[in-house]
Amino acid sequence: MIEIQWGAPITLYPAHNGVAERFSTIEKARHWLRRNWPIVDDARQAALEKIESAMDCMSPVKEARSAFVAAALSAGFVPDRAS
Repeated sequence: MIEIQWGAPITLYPAHNGVAERFSTIEKARHWLRRNWPIVDDARQAALEKIESAMDCMSPVKEARSAFVAAALSAGFVPDRAS
């Protein structure tokens, strides 16, 4: 399987104690949104839709990345400054 890179990795830090997680591919972001995301809300759903659209080459990866960061903020994560 070919992994889709989406630029500089995004590191998310939990708002409260926990281990930071680094996302460098769209596949890992999709997996986390589906399996490990702490909340289910509209931002999560929008990120999943944008990621799946980008994986199908129907929308830019940049849009998927932006939607993922928005979902992370909505879920209480703190992204690193490079995100």
